[in-house]
Formats: sequence, C-alpha cells, structure tokens
Amino acid sequence: MLQTFKKAAPEALNEIAEEKKIRKTNELFLLFSMGSQFDHLIKQKLDALGVFCLVADPERIKAADIKKLKPIGIILSGGPASAYEYPPFDKKIFNLGIPTLGICLGFQMMAFHIGAEVKLSDKREFGTHQLIIKNKSPLFAGLPNKSPVMETHGDIIFSHKKLKVLGSTDNTPIAAGQAGHLWGVQFHPEVTETKYGSQIYENFVFNICKAQSRFPSQSMAKQKIADLQRQIAGKRILIALSGGTDSSVVAYLLKAAISANRQVGKSANIPTRRHADTPIVGVYIKGIDRPDDEANVIKYFNKQPWIKVKIIDATADFLKELKNKHTMREKRLAMRGVYKKILETEAKKFKADFLVQGTLYTDISETGGGYNTGSKKAQIKIHHNVGLNFNVEELQPLIDCVKDTGRQIGKEIGVPNDLLWRHPFPGPGLIVRIEGEVTAEKLHTARKVDGIFIEELKNWNLYQTLWQAGAVVTASNTTCTKGDDAAEGHVIALWAVWSVNGFTARAAELPYDFLKHVSQRITNEIREVGGVVYRISDKPPVTIEWG
Repeated sequence: MLQTFKKAAPEALNEIAEEKKIRKTNELFLLFSMGSQFDHLIKQKLDALGVFCLVADPERIKAADIKKLKPIGIILSGGPASAYEYPPFDKKIFNLGIPTLGICLGFQMMAFHIGAEVKLSDKREFGTHQLIIKNKSPLFAGLPNKSPVMETHGDIIFSHKKLKVLGSTDNTPIAAGQAGHLWGVQFHPEVTETKYGSQIYENFVFNICKAQSRFPSQSMAKQKIADLQRQIAGKRILIALSGGTDSSVVAYLLKAAISANRQVGKSANIPTRRHADTPIVGVYIKGIDRPDDEANVIKYFNKQPWIKVKIIDATADFLKELKNKHTMREKRLAMRGVYKKILETEAKKFKADFLVQGTLYTDISETGGGYNTGSKKAQIKIHHNVGLNFNVEELQPLIDCVKDTGRQIGKEIGVPNDLLWRHPFPGPGLIVRIEGEVTAEKLHTARKVDGIFIEELKNWNLYQTLWQAGAVVTASNTTCTKGDDAAEGHVIALWAVWSVNGFTARAAELPYDFLKHVSQRITNEIREVGGVVYRISDKPPVTIEWG
C-alpha cells in the first residue's frame, strides 16, 4: 500500500508546511482516492503540472481537516462503488466552496449530493467514445467541440436544475457538468485514450482553481538512485530477474546506487566490505517462460561484473503445483507458492539483506492495493509479486511507477533498448495464456505458438509498433483436416494491443495478410493446433492478458 494523508494532526501540518517552503508555494491540492484503478495516474498528471498534491483518505479526512489544510482544489477519483452505496466520504466537504473535480464515481457522488438522480444505465459505456461539448466552460478551454474520451461506468446521471450540462457522449447525456464550484466528468482525463485529458487537468488547476505556482519536477532516476544508496549501502541483494523491462530497470538502478556508494566510500577512504565486488545475485526462474527469456537474461546480465546470475529450472515444481488447477486464480496462487519458496531459499543461501522485485504500481492496483484508504477497491487479478510477505526484507523501487515512467527511468540510466522496449510479460508466465489445467504438452504448445507469433511480428516490423502481444491455448478444440486425415486440435487465440502504461489498451489492428500468414505457420508447424482466432476487445472491458 502507498501512504495517504489521513488526519490534519499538528505533525502532519508541519510536514506539509515544510514541503510548501521547499516548493515556495502556499498552494495545495487534495486527491481523494475512491478506489479507481487509475488514481495514481491522476496524481502523476498533477505532479507533471508541477503543483503540490496530497492523496487523501476519504474515510478519515473530514471537512474540519480540509479547513485546516486550506487546499485550493480537490479531486475525487473514480472507483468501483456506486453512488447508492456511497463510499466513505464527508459530504460536508462539497459545501466548503472549494473548486472540486469529480471523475466518474466522484462526479456521480457530487450529482447525488445536489439532488440529481443517479441510476444504473441500460446502456453502459466501457472504452473510447466521442465527447461532444454542449456549453463553453473553463474546464474545456482549448478543446475542440468533439474529441475521444475513455469511459468505464455503468451508472448514469439524470438532469437536475442545479446541474449545468457541459458535454455528452453516445449513451451519457451528462458526460460532463457543473454545479457552482463542483465540476464533474463521467470519463477519465488521466488515461491516454482521452486525447485532451492533460489539458482538462491543466484547465482545472490553473483556470478554475487559479493556481500560480509550478514546481519543477526532479529527475525520477536520480531520486530513485539516491533512495537506494541510503537503503543498500554495504548490503547483499537478491533480485528476481526476468529479463523484462521492469526487473532490468531495477537491476540497473541497483548498479548505479552501488557505484555511487563506492565513489562516496573512496572519497572518504571508507573500506568496502568483502562481498562488495559482487553484492547482487539475480535469480532467473525458468519453466513457464517464453522461448527467448533465458537467452535474453544470459545475453545482457550473465557476463556483467556487478551481478551474478543464477538460473533455476523449476518446471517440475510448477507442473506439480498446477496439477488439477483449472481457474486462473487457482493457477496464479499455485505459481506464487513456487516463486516465493525459490526466492526465499536463494535469499537464505546468499545471506541476502534485501530481496528486490520490479513491481509496478499497476501490479499493486490490479491486486486490489494502492493508496491506503478506506475506499473499496476491486481486485482484478492476483499478481505474482504482490503481498507475498517474504521472510527477508523486500525492496520495490518502482512501486510508485507505471510502465512508461519505468521506461523513462531506464532510458535515463542507460538500460539497453532491447530490454527497455521488450514487450511486457506476466510473472505467472505462460500459465495465464493456457486455459484450464496446465500440462507439459500445453506448455510446449504455448511456447511454440508464442515463438512463431513474436518472430513474425519482428519479421514484419510490427513488434516495435505494439505495446504487447501474446497467444493463448484456449480450452476449445476444433475439428481440423491435416492432409487427408480428420483430427481435433487446440484453438489458439492471438491478441495484440496498443497502450502507454498498461492501465488501458486498444486492440491492435494487425494487417489481415499478416494474421493469415501467422495462422498458416502455426497450424502447419504445430501438430496440436487446429485453428487460430484473433481477439479484438479493448481494455476495458477485457484485461490485456487472458487471465
């Protein structure tokens, strides 16, 4: 969980005052995290604008606390609850006269508060829709009359005399509205699919709330390295290394922090500890990985003087624990058990002081975590690297980052492009790309299918245009003819998406000729496959990975 502001106690107010001095500002914004999957993206938007924003706990922060804090603007994020259920929030805050922006659920709560009717809609909206501006307002200054926005809601707000309609979408007559100092939108300006989302936040902050101060953001890479310098000085570190972007960025951050500490030690004539020459062990766990994952780790890490790579083949362990497991939840939990046991065993052997993972905020959020508030948050899926309670202290340097910010950090510190722009791959590996029980035969099929799909994406110069792509061995079989024989084979589902940070995604429109070519290769070269289909759903409503 990430920390949130919970009470306007004297010590907390003193810390806020000190931060204001550093920023040379008297301005403060509050973001109430109502359980949205995107709440951290809102925080990042405000950070990018250079304003001071605190994430607040709606269950604990009351109107009396707000009066002590004196924020110039308030934002309520979306969330999985309904305005009927009314998540924990002091409604008196709406009456303080402070400019307030409600996002999705936050807007519904505002509308409910002023007396408007909020009901479950017959036509829900998930995905990208066109916002049509109905009335000019400072919130939409600089926006065209029609632009794409991303919506994900089931409730609809009905008209009310106090509510001025600012915009609508296909199934949402009031997609944006205003009631005095209360402003709201039924879409998510913080995601990339909302084309002018950054402008909307800028308008709210500077046009409506009249903010004057912008604080230049620090290099996130320098900040991360400085934090790690303090944490790992003279320590032994074990890192879960996959060869993907996130763990690679973390490995290079550790390298930079150790190098910086050595320079400090030399300057101060401080002797290094005996194990300081190789203080990092990278553990690569194979068994449910892609065809080229192990080769990738060996290529980029095995001969580096600052890290010792240890490869562990856990195929038999994974298959044993996955036996008779059919649901994705069961399989994810089984995988986590093997993953945890191996890392704890290796940490004990190495006498590691810290176990380090490349966990992102996205992983935390989808597992039901994130900002520590009393708001309900949906658990989308259980991630392999979240909430494992290792018996050795854990470090997660990228826990407050999403994929694009992690990549930006990696770019700053010299992570090789092949690692930086490698497609994301889930920690549970190929088991989330196999429906039903995972067997050695299905793993073999999944690995071969993935190999062909990714190879051809690269051959056709499509790989670098995509965020992620994968192939699923579905639970469906189809009758097929190979030669003069009739047979049955697995139905393989291919998918590919465009995204920026993984919170949202669009199905990639791959060329038909390419899909046909890949389908022919897969059915010709893999005896167990009977047919190939392509998924065209966006996130939302689906998740990027199959399970």
